[in-house]
Amino acid sequence: MKTKIILAMVFLCSAFSIYAQHQQEFVKEYLVEGTDTLKLRVLYPKDFKKTESYPLVVFLHGAGERGNDNKKQLTHGSKLFVDSIQKYPAIVIFPQCKEEDYWANATVDRTTQPLTLSFPTESKPTKSMHLVMRYLDELVKNSYIKKEQIYLGGLSMGGMGTFELLSRKPNFFAAAISICGGGNPELAEKYAKNTAMWVFHGAEDNVVNPQLSVKMVSALLKYGGKPNFNIYSKANHNSWDSAFAEPELLSWLFSNKKE
Repeated sequence: MKTKIILAMVFLCSAFSIYAQHQQEFVKEYLVEGTDTLKLRVLYPKDFKKTESYPLVVFLHGAGERGNDNKKQLTHGSKLFVDSIQKYPAIVIFPQCKEEDYWANATVDRTTQPLTLSFPTESKPTKSMHLVMRYLDELVKNSYIKKEQIYLGGLSMGGMGTFELLSRKPNFFAAAISICGGGNPELAEKYAKNTAMWVFHGAEDNVVNPQLSVKMVSALLKYGGKPNFNIYSKANHNSWDSAFAEPELLSWLFSNKKE
């Protein structure tokens, strides 16, 4: 795979400067399959060595960060991992979904508020999801990936992609985080007992109905899972702010290992 490191940019505004500093920590990578290209940003541990092994984290962004710039997907969540890379050395991947594509197969009615969403029981993965799966299958062939410590997370559209990817690779991830997402409750049976879950949603979410997360948590419990569930009484769709601020989020995530 071709790899480039983005150069740091100098901004007059300090807030943008900090954002740029987080971005430059992530290497640009690409997966090319025929005429399709998956663009990714990858954070490596300090002093990364291929002779050592590290946990792997995959984070799926929301619909607003789709595109082709290999940059917007770092808007939410990248700072969390950059700031903690010394304490939790891991390989962290932020793939970018194409502008007109989705992580999850879902029927969306945008005339309602919140959106009306339904998730099929059987469907082929979207093009972007297919490419992510191909990338992961190739990546885990490397000895520097700890197979027992592979984690998944996502927000909004990425939270939906999280539930779908779990159903497509039910024995792959040790733990997963879904923020303001949703999915097909029937498919939770595939991974409820295999993957530790922490689900987050805002009670005031007027984009993605919090009932979607409630239904997924209920399904996980029904099928033998033991999920954590946080619903923030005053949070709207940006419940990721509260989720990322949870002091035990990363310690919980990295404490989970597959047997």
